[in-house]
Amino acid sequence: MPDALNPADPAFARDPYPYYARLRAEGPAARVALANGTHAWLVTGYRQAREVLADPRFSNVPPRAAGRPKPDSPAQRARGCLARHMLNTDAPDHTRLRRLTTAAFTPRRVDALRPRIERLTADLVGETAERLARDGSVDLVDAFAFPLPVLVIGEVLGVPEADRADLRTWTYRVGSPADALAPGAVDEAWTSLHAYFTELIAQKRRAPGDDLFSVLVRDAGEGGLDDGELLAMAFLLLFAGYETTMNLLASASLLLLTHPGELATARREGPDRWAAVTEEVLRHASPLEGTTWRRTTERVDLGGGAVIPADASVLVVLAAANRDPEYFPAPDAFRPDRYLADGGRAAAHVAFGHGPHFCLGSRLARLEAAIALPLLFAGLPELTLAADPAALDYRPGLLVRGPRVLPVRGTV
Repeated sequence: MPDALNPADPAFARDPYPYYARLRAEGPAARVALANGTHAWLVTGYRQAREVLADPRFSNVPPRAAGRPKPDSPAQRARGCLARHMLNTDAPDHTRLRRLTTAAFTPRRVDALRPRIERLTADLVGETAERLARDGSVDLVDAFAFPLPVLVIGEVLGVPEADRADLRTWTYRVGSPADALAPGAVDEAWTSLHAYFTELIAQKRRAPGDDLFSVLVRDAGEGGLDDGELLAMAFLLLFAGYETTMNLLASASLLLLTHPGELATARREGPDRWAAVTEEVLRHASPLEGTTWRRTTERVDLGGGAVIPADASVLVVLAAANRDPEYFPAPDAFRPDRYLADGGRAAAHVAFGHGPHFCLGSRLARLEAAIALPLLFAGLPELTLAADPAALDYRPGLLVRGPRVLPVRGTV
């Protein structure tokens, strides 16, 4: 078995795939030791990942150990409240929360954001061009991949642009291992997010806007989300809506800059090829490395020698499942054409999950990529990478994955 897994190790964050391949070679799921001294089961096989994600014997509800003291600090209370979102629930609670949220997050409402996303993207491309002309190089994460999804999720939540940098800082901290940050940084982020969203809900009640979150607040109360559920939903929309899309755009840009032939083909062939690029980035460089943690409610035999006992912690590693060679030929190769061959019948990736917890924001993420990538490379046609791709730093942890910085240069 591979050595103990340390999610905060920069070398692991930069390239976790050899570890996952060694793990998968031993079976589709394996019990591993974590660097913090605990043990967990990691599911790395594609078929087994889909099975676990749809199996009610794997509960999403965080464990509440008997005798565990109640949260006794503001940060613990804030985290407990914001963690009540629907990814941490099972049916029937999850079914109710999903139904209420879907009513506000309809395809029509998401598609209505297209003109605004196009304007935001065009503005950011112009600003990035100005920075390149002035400075010679920029960090594409800071200049483009971060601000676009933050601006878009700001539209969804109806938050002022001046607040969005703080939201980025706080979500970055709560999504990172505590030992990778300064002492107290994670606790401060949880309390800040709780306070911010409490005031945001109050503002929406006083003066609702035309954003999607205002719809949820308007419909709260009898039959709708209660105040605690609104807080948790605001956090989930922020974290899932910006973190994953930021990593999708950053990873897509990196892969296209390091595969100029694929970039040239996408430019030449247009929307269908850009869509295939997006799907292959989602598979090849999954923005969500793993799901939220699950716990078995009984003993489960996944086959292949993987028998998981009851009350075990389980993580479905989406990034590993999406590179299972049994389902994806040449899984480590970046090949957008796999989603165009045979009528697009390549194995469906699980970058957005599977089953009842399939990502509610998948349509919005795809819409942002469909708009952002063509406009970025059309507006900055001479863009080149200004760093060794093998030396780039990546986000630590097992939840989200993407480059922290992406230095680029180009003439404009």
